[in-house]
Amino acid sequence: MIVEGINKALELIFNGGNTELNSILETTFQMCLKSSIISLLIAIPIGILLGIFNFKGKKIIIVLNRTLTGIPPVVCGLVCYLLFSGVGPLRHLKLLYTVNGMVIAQVLLITPVLIATIESFVSTIGPKIKNTTIGLKIPFIKTLLLIINELKYQLITTYLLGLARSMAEVGAISIVGGAIQWETNVMTTAIMQYTQMGYFSYAFALGLVLLTISLVINVIVSLISRGSDYDI
Repeated sequence: MIVEGINKALELIFNGGNTELNSILETTFQMCLKSSIISLLIAIPIGILLGIFNFKGKKIIIVLNRTLTGIPPVVCGLVCYLLFSGVGPLRHLKLLYTVNGMVIAQVLLITPVLIATIESFVSTIGPKIKNTTIGLKIPFIKTLLLIINELKYQLITTYLLGLARSMAEVGAISIVGGAIQWETNVMTTAIMQYTQMGYFSYAFALGLVLLTISLVINVIVSLISRGSDYDI
């Protein structure tokens, strides 16, 4: 049965799938690309500032951020649901059961992870660069750009990790998005649905796509990390 399901899955993939599968893939990539890019843009300045500056309350902020990295996705989804629902303070935005609502939930989950990763990278080289630029009287903005340039490989790796995290998420987006067919159904929620309905070929197809994407991302991360080591 499993072999038959895999054969049907491969047939679906190599034949271009069908309209519903293509809609699921399109929605998934739209949500993941938006959420991962927004999360990175938020995480870069915060992670750099936490990495190069020492100020009162810094340790508390870092601890709180690390705590948020482990927040259960279903809890995040529940919070977003309460905010976006008919009795929530953001109900007028009509974000519940939309791709944009799912993007916001993803950003809340991914951003703390990216901040922690960038802060860890910056704390190793950031203070040295800052002290050197202060001695040379280089403006602060140029200092930030110099740090970003020094960490370009790590930032790309961080983004890819965020992208992979967003593609693997299911708890929060199933609550906020509702897994509505043709609207908010993505690969992870569709795999659950197809499995429950007994459509194993479709579930295998989407599972293989997810595994393939994960493999490609990990290969790219490995190559980038190797290039970073050569530069050093």
